[in-house]
Amino acid sequence: MSTTRPTPDQAALPENLDLPESLTALFARAEELAGHLDGPPSAASAAGEAADPAGAVPRPEHPRPQFHRPTWMSLNGTWQFQIDQGDSGRERGLVDSELDSQILVPFAPETEASGIGNRDFLEAVWYRRTITVPTDWDGLRPILRFEAVDHEATVWVNGTEVARHRGGFTPFSADLSTLEGVGPGSELTIVVRARDPHDVPQARGKQSNWFHSTHASYHRTTGIWQTVWLEGVPADEIGSLRIIPSLASGSFAIDAPLSRSTPGTRLEVIAHVPGGEEVARAEVRADLDLAPHLELVIPAEHVRVWGPGSPELYALQVRLLDADGQVLDEAASYAGLRSTSLNAHEFRINGEKVFQRLVLDQGYWEDTFMTSPSDEAMTTDIRLALEAGFNGARLHQKVFEQRMLFWADLYGYLTWGEFGDWGASGSGAMGHNQQPTASFVAEWVQAVARDINHPSIVGWCPLNETHQVLHDRLTQLDDVTQAMYDATKLADPTRPVLDASGYSHRVRGADVYDSHSYEQDVEAFRTEQSGLAEGTPFVNRRELAPDDMPFADGAFSLAYAGQPYFVSEYGGIWWNEEEARRAAEAAAGDRTGNDQAASWGYGERVRSEEQLYERFEGLTRVLLEDPLMFGYCYTQMTDVFQEKNGIVDFDRGRKLDLARLRAVQQQRAAYEG
Repeated sequence: MSTTRPTPDQAALPENLDLPESLTALFARAEELAGHLDGPPSAASAAGEAADPAGAVPRPEHPRPQFHRPTWMSLNGTWQFQIDQGDSGRERGLVDSELDSQILVPFAPETEASGIGNRDFLEAVWYRRTITVPTDWDGLRPILRFEAVDHEATVWVNGTEVARHRGGFTPFSADLSTLEGVGPGSELTIVVRARDPHDVPQARGKQSNWFHSTHASYHRTTGIWQTVWLEGVPADEIGSLRIIPSLASGSFAIDAPLSRSTPGTRLEVIAHVPGGEEVARAEVRADLDLAPHLELVIPAEHVRVWGPGSPELYALQVRLLDADGQVLDEAASYAGLRSTSLNAHEFRINGEKVFQRLVLDQGYWEDTFMTSPSDEAMTTDIRLALEAGFNGARLHQKVFEQRMLFWADLYGYLTWGEFGDWGASGSGAMGHNQQPTASFVAEWVQAVARDINHPSIVGWCPLNETHQVLHDRLTQLDDVTQAMYDATKLADPTRPVLDASGYSHRVRGADVYDSHSYEQDVEAFRTEQSGLAEGTPFVNRRELAPDDMPFADGAFSLAYAGQPYFVSEYGGIWWNEEEARRAAEAAAGDRTGNDQAASWGYGERVRSEEQLYERFEGLTRVLLEDPLMFGYCYTQMTDVFQEKNGIVDFDRGRKLDLARLRAVQQQRAAYEG
């Protein structure tokens, strides 16, 4: 499907920028692909021109570009809103009442963009909006979809409860056709209550447990923070797609769960060059299996491989046909042929030893927090990272919106699928201080199911820095880590899984092993990282006295077992030119101290920009020169509030010479041979 694309945001990429031709061509190719693969505009000028007379609906793009139909309607825009600090709203009748203020969805009430800007702890919030089902949706069921609501959501439509969901990072939906009298032209009043308790274990990601944004934690996000939309689907519905590539056979294994198995139906999948010719098609009976399965084989002459910097994709047309060949349901998608494999210390992509030069991307913006302010803001981050010489990112401590992964696919940008698991610590004694709950597992499974088809994701990692001392008792952390790992392997055996990034590796023989190190002295870092060749790589741990805890020596993790290994966080070089100037003028002497609520970074602050480049090159070369190291992840992409260790400012301004960072990273890694 061809769509009209807005001009990309060039604020971070000036027209006179001297980019390598390969990057210029890649950027142009990504925009071209988007024109063929992106979802269509929303129905009826999207949602609520009556509520937004200017017709300016925020984030109007299709929120699920890898599986879309033309019959959808954005519900972003102005909603009624009310803070319910005592969580007494239901008792006070808010399900059936007008609310006392307004908010701009999908921005969280803590953000300035929402029109609220309340950064206090919000125990519960309410939303209300009346919409009309499009009049041309005859024969279609209206499905109300929420891409993300933090943290516990209950939804009522016309006074009837239609959905409950716990977890602030994953989508959920409600079939409104079950409500009496709902159909084309029906008026629907939607009410949402979001609860966000701050004193219980909860998957929060980087949301601060303190009032202020401080250290490496940021301001909170409560309630709706991604797109709300309505989709019209037929009774015979293709519920979703599961697309697994096989590079060895040049094919895709496709499963399509259906709403029902109607006699005589068939599933058909057609692959095209984006915007071009048909290259393959396959079909299978759809009335025997709840989730029909087919193999779509790409002829050898049309095989194109997706890889870093090479976004080769196939446009897919998926149709459910009745016995007479009439279309019952149809959706558009896309897929990429890409493989991952492991052998001893090697992590290969498409059979090649690709060194993963990753950057840690927190996915925050000053006025919108976890919500990207625009589609172009996401592409700006990818372009800046590529310009600096990175070939991918750890999408860190949140489940990024689906459009970020769409753009990663289109830019040939490697990603790791991760989860915002911070929020489980501090609830117990040492050795039992991590208390992740069953909802961590449930929400993580939802995230994997949502994102499994993206070729840009080359690995999964459900947990991060679960610092808990290993001892003689199995704990809740052990159970949840094993459950999340096993669930991931069951859902997707085609990608490597890292049980936890840094700190507590609790799955014996997990696919990948890693560590985090923010050592700032280059020679100390070299010494620290020198043990990999002997099978004793650097592993995170804490100091314990012999009598602090029985059968514990300070180790967080089970022993390294020879897996592929990388340093998945390093650097974090603390630099802000103006702050450095003030510190020098003050001549305080102790350059490691700082007000961590105002400015924060790792280790000793560099004294000049030139010193930053020297430190970046020194630390990075240590990892590039290790033939057993398959990659690294540098902290981090942007400054975020008080964290001043990004390669660009919080507003994506050019804080550093990215060409100099790129020159360092373009040195051939020893791993690559």
